[in-house]
Order: sequence, then C-alpha cells, then structure tokens
Amino acid sequence: MVSLNKNMGKSKFLIYLVSVFAITLWGISYIWTDMLIERNVPVFYFVFVRILLAGIILFLLNATRGRVTRIHRADLPKFLLLAFFEPFIYFLCESYGLKETGSPTLSAMIIATIPIFSIGAGVMFFKEKINAVNILGILLSLSGICLVVMSKGALGKNFIFGIILLLIAVIAEVGHASVTKSLSNNYSSQVIVMYQFLIGSVYLFPLFLVKGLDGFNTTWLGADVMYPILCLAFLCSSLAFSLWVSTIKNLGVAKSSIFSALIPVVAAIVAWILGHEDLNLRQACGIAISTVGVIMSQYEGKRQ
Repeated sequence: MVSLNKNMGKSKFLIYLVSVFAITLWGISYIWTDMLIERNVPVFYFVFVRILLAGIILFLLNATRGRVTRIHRADLPKFLLLAFFEPFIYFLCESYGLKETGSPTLSAMIIATIPIFSIGAGVMFFKEKINAVNILGILLSLSGICLVVMSKGALGKNFIFGIILLLIAVIAEVGHASVTKSLSNNYSSQVIVMYQFLIGSVYLFPLFLVKGLDGFNTTWLGADVMYPILCLAFLCSSLAFSLWVSTIKNLGVAKSSIFSALIPVVAAIVAWILGHEDLNLRQACGIAISTVGVIMSQYEGKRQ
C-alpha cells in the first residue's frame, strides 16, 4: 500500500511538473508574439504559419514513430469542433480582443476567469468532483492574478467589443478542454494536437490569403520573423499543447484550467527575468497568493 501511494504521488508530481512547464512556455509565448507585432507582422500571417508548422512537426514526429492514428468516423465531428474552438476561435478572439481593449492587463484578467467557467463544464459534462477547498483555492488564485496584472493604462476606443471577444475566447477554451477530455481516452496527446492544428490551419487558410498576406514583404521570411514563429510553433504549440492534453486527461477540465489561468502570472515573471518589466511588491504578493491558491485547488481530501 505504501509503495502504491508513493507511485501515485510520483505520478501526480509529474503531472503538475508537466502542467507548469506547459504554461511556462505559453507565458514566454507573449514575448515572442510581441516581437512579431512590433515588426508589424499581421496576426493572420504568423498565427496561420505557426499553426501549420506545428501540425506538420507533429505529423512528422508521429509518422516516424508509426503512431499516426486515423480518425474514427464517429469522432470526426469532435475533431472539427476541437479545431474550431482552438486554434481558430480562441487565437483570433484573444489577439483581436487584446488589440481592441488596448489593455494587456484587462485582457489577462478576463482570460484568467477560465477556471470559473471550467468548473461548471467539468461538473456538468464529466461529473468531476470539486470541494469547498478547491473553490476557495480558485478564488484565491484569481485574486492573486488580479494583484499581478493590475496596472494603470489607457483603454481602447472599442474596449467593450474587445471584452466581448475575450469572453468568447474564454468560452472557446472551455469548449476546447471539454472536447479534448472526451477524445483523450481514444487517442494519444500528440495525435489529438496534430489533427487539431492541421484542421485549424484549414480554417485559418482563407483569412491568411485575404488578410495575412496584405502588405507582404520578404522580411517576413527572414530570421527576425521566422525565429519567433518557429519557437511558437515548436515549443508553444507542438510541445506545450501535447503536454496540456495529458494534463486535461489526468486532472480533468476544472482542475487543469487553474493552471492555464496562471499564464499571466508566468508571463509577468518571465518579462521580469528578461528585463522587459519590473516586478513590484504587490505583484510578488500576488504570485505567492496565486501559488497557494493553485495548491488548494488541487486538494482532493482524505481517501479511504
């Protein structure tokens, strides 16, 4: 029994380690994305190229290992819906929501509400159990996130429309997690994400042709642009999303979502380490509070 408990403890620790690593990559992705925006590269250009490259990378990886599994006919609608939720809806609404609000802080706070919506989805659709300590932990974590991302800044003229777009992105992420959970027992993480990105690139292709290539110049094919795109494709899409599917499978929709809500916190820490932003005492306290909240959100109570 002691050995079994130790093995379960190691397995849980590995899952948490994988989760933290995935959101760390997503936190860093804000730096690479900002590099592309500063170079005036259209969102539709680098999002499409990122998603297409990620799908190709995963296809080659699975093909070399002989793990390219065909989609069962009954699961095809789920894969189509999965790719529609993310990357199509989520990436577009998040990017343009941030642009319209004119406030990365406000955008991060709205995206951080994902766990609140995920609790309902996890309980309603997958009968996931959640206790009072978990709920308190999620609320505590959200309050810590608010301390980290709160700052003064001007809002865009269309910030209400931006908020609506960001809320749509939140709902899309919950839908993505829910569909992923339903597929995770029949397909490997890499196969799910491979199809998700390949189908998603088909959705994005018309927008890439119409909007992404507008004002195209050869500098977009240079190292200054392709380096961050390749980092986003390989690390933040292929690797991070594959790890995230295993997180959803093992922790469930509700509990895994609290890690995704910490992405703004990770982004703030990474920006501080790289010297892009200062980290004050209020933000440091927020990070500590969020960490305690995450620990409480994963509490499962006493087992028989």
